[in-house]
Amino acid sequence: MAETVLSTGIRYETLPENYVRPPSDRPRLSEVVSEHIPLIDLGRSDTLQIIHEIGKACESHGFFQITNHGISLESMQKMARIAKEFFDMPLEEKMRFYSDDPSKKMRLSTSFNVKKEKVHNWRDYLRLHCYPLEEFVHEWPSPPSAFKDVVSTYCTEVRQLGFKLLELISESLGLERDYMEKVLGKQGQHMAINYYPPCPEPELTYGLPGHTDPNTITILLQDQHVAGLQVQRNGKWVAVDPHPNALVVNIGDQLQALSNGRYKSVWHRAVVNSNKERISIASFLCPANDAVIGPANPLTKEVSPAIYRNFTYDEYYKKFWSRNLDEEHCLELFRR
Repeated sequence: MAETVLSTGIRYETLPENYVRPPSDRPRLSEVVSEHIPLIDLGRSDTLQIIHEIGKACESHGFFQITNHGISLESMQKMARIAKEFFDMPLEEKMRFYSDDPSKKMRLSTSFNVKKEKVHNWRDYLRLHCYPLEEFVHEWPSPPSAFKDVVSTYCTEVRQLGFKLLELISESLGLERDYMEKVLGKQGQHMAINYYPPCPEPELTYGLPGHTDPNTITILLQDQHVAGLQVQRNGKWVAVDPHPNALVVNIGDQLQALSNGRYKSVWHRAVVNSNKERISIASFLCPANDAVIGPANPLTKEVSPAIYRNFTYDEYYKKFWSRNLDEEHCLELFRR
């Protein structure tokens, strides 16, 4: 079982063959550019200006960073520490949670979909379902002894932040403030605690290759010391460097569909570091399985007819997981 995860404490001198990407599909790190990613202060009093900035960022980048977001520095630091504690545990402790079954609601796994892939990704992750908390928290790891308390607190805070962001995004599209809430139903929530160990040859592999997120919105707690997130913009890969105490927000496929393509669920990827480990915590808000997703009626006029057909989130999610992560944008399969 030890070969199934990377977080064994053993440093690799060379990259194992089943992680090496073909030459046409490598990160080409020397070509990555530095560019400003929108940074939005949610603590300002001028709500209309915040709504305007969010709309602009969703349209131009599909990604933005936020400060004064209402999640305390203490909560973020505790979350980052407990994630490290989990991956620092002895291998036999962690492996009790291992599964390569994507349908399991709580599991430690590696890469993306190890059963289907030809080439693996340099990452381990702990996936947790987080809503309703009382349904899932009893399955979560312990030890670490503080894990359930710390993660429960962070999950609750990030869910409230997600709802606030969806209200602002609704208004930025000219929709009613509660439009998303009504359409998306009782939203699910899950989390991926990602661990990227030091990698002997970062030029040859990915932590995660380019992909879009199938959900509504993603809120990422980045490692404050080690960069790794990159987003695609105008055909180039742009590094998203950590900003102190900020969270990264990105638009998922469902918001691209709801906005009739106005807001972009963009390709993003994680690259790895030769001498430092990196941890990131991605929180996902997802529509209810039976929520019917499609372009919002007020956004479809004669000049801009609906691009996508209506579909349920359940239909979309199953299609997304049946493919490889880096295939064409899954939304292309739902065009009219």
